[in-house]
Amino acid sequence: MIKWLRENKVAAVLLMIVRIYVGWEWINAGWHKLTGGFDATGFLKGAVGNPVMDKATGELVYPNFVAFLNHFAIPNAKLFNLLIPLGEFLVGLGLILGCLTAAAAFFGLLMNFMFVYAGTVSTNPWMIMLGVFIVAAGANAGKFGADYFVLPYLKGVFGKLFKREAGGGVRGIQQ
Repeated sequence: MIKWLRENKVAAVLLMIVRIYVGWEWINAGWHKLTGGFDATGFLKGAVGNPVMDKATGELVYPNFVAFLNHFAIPNAKLFNLLIPLGEFLVGLGLILGCLTAAAAFFGLLMNFMFVYAGTVSTNPWMIMLGVFIVAAGANAGKFGADYFVLPYLKGVFGKLFKREAGGGVRGIQQ
């Protein structure tokens, strides 16, 4: 299955459809937040005030995440007011254009998981499932997109930066 996702042209076409759909969802969410005066403070405080709890024991399911929200996210809410909408928009743009597709999907997954840890189910499980297929497919997910041009260019740039020795090891950055 993984080989098919990573190498098959039919898979690349199906992944293009999936990534455009997922990208549209991300770019739409980000755009509304960028243009609508988004403030994450209420969401962050709500996630701390009503965390995900184990019904049987009454204990926090994600205590480290709640600590992160309390000690970093809430005190830096202004930073998150910028990072969340900009991140959503850029993930969507990357997926729609097929540019750095696997990286865009990875960061989309990261945000989806953060939203789930905060107790927001919504469309996140669906987006996580689709995002996993895109990440697993790697470069094939962006084959019919900007990755067709961008990835070989980046390979050339990084190939020049790191000269390979005959044994396949990296010798160092070239001056």
